[in-house]
Amino acid sequence: MMTLVALARHRHFGRTALELNTTQPAISARLAALEQEFGCKLILRGNTGFGLTPEGEKVLKIFETVLRQIEGLKHELADDPAPILEVIRVGAIDTISSTWMTHFVEATHAAFPHLKIELTVESTKNLVQGMHDGAYDMIFALDPAIGEGFRSFVSCVFQMSWAGSPRLINPDKVYSVEELSQLPIITFPKGTPPYRMVAPYFQDERVLASKLTSSNSLYSIINLLIDGFGVGTIPTVTIHREIKMGLLHALNVSKRFPPMPIIATYQSSTHNDLIRSVVEQSRASAKAYCATVDPSMAWVD
Repeated sequence: MMTLVALARHRHFGRTALELNTTQPAISARLAALEQEFGCKLILRGNTGFGLTPEGEKVLKIFETVLRQIEGLKHELADDPAPILEVIRVGAIDTISSTWMTHFVEATHAAFPHLKIELTVESTKNLVQGMHDGAYDMIFALDPAIGEGFRSFVSCVFQMSWAGSPRLINPDKVYSVEELSQLPIITFPKGTPPYRMVAPYFQDERVLASKLTSSNSLYSIINLLIDGFGVGTIPTVTIHREIKMGLLHALNVSKRFPPMPIIATYQSSTHNDLIRSVVEQSRASAKAYCATVDPSMAWVD
């Protein structure tokens, strides 16, 4: 049982072998024995990545239930009142960690006191790769993870604003695309989802080449903007305090920057009942957060 459950979680034979303190051939042999016992394939094999067959999904659900019951029985027989801790591994970009992630963690803990949330803040690229590597059960990023057993949905949408220090920009001026292109620009590194939004805005990526400063940290970008190193486009909701304090101004622009959807992806083949409850809590937390801010800055479709 443990072999299939660990395989479904890690989506990788090598990492499963490390967890179970054995070898990859031993894991393959255990899986083959399970498939022979049930008379069907449980794991999809091929070049399309790891996945469970429909039969494997059914077997996994039963195995997870049985393992939880066995763990509970151990505590009962040992007269041990210690709760059974379940772990959900969540990854998020820093835009989410700085907005409604705290509400999500607190509300989830309140609803599931015996649930442990392992939270990691990473870039979209690393989060998506981590989903494929079995490192996360759920992520909030700018791109979905696409694969067997993954489900995705739009968690919320953030309006984007061009912003800059009053030392650099004129708050009363309406900036054209051409005028923006003459300013130093601060954004996320080339190849990232935010950069993919910025480059088409100017229609010609070459205008960014000599005036671009990049950082993979939202907090670093905000500090660079405050210090007057350039202008940048970031979720308005993440700088509303800096705008109120006068440290930054949202630029008036002739061409509106498109809003940024936050995509949630979760692994539907593990923790079936629990992950569905966590997904619903994430929806509720995103909605609750958006209700506390200006509806033009953040919303749920």
